Amino acid sequence: MVAPRKYPDELRERATRMAMDARKDPETRAGAYKRVADQLGVHPEALRTWVKRTEIDEGQRPGTTSEDASRLAELEREVKELRRANTILKQASTFFAAELDRPHR
Repeated sequence: MVAPRKYPDELRERATRMAMDARKDPETRAGAYKRVADQLGVHPEALRTWVKRTEIDEGQRPGTTSEDASRLAELEREVKELRRANTILKQASTFFAAELDRPHR
């Protein structure tokens, strides 16, 4: 189960946009995260993480995009479920094979 988000999506988007704009200008680049985070009442490290994720999603920075990460997680869940089902089927076939080998009275 996913934990509830501390900050609303609108605030995340606005803060990310503001920080990215502040970082574009060489004069305001230094301390941009801290300044924007203080203005909006968010933690600077959270803002830095949001900006990093946005840059990766937009292809400005190398890394796994959010879409790819969610797809990987979905596939991993599917593999886990298929392995579980495969184990159950193997155990069932072993059980029924043993029943067929027993002599009947």
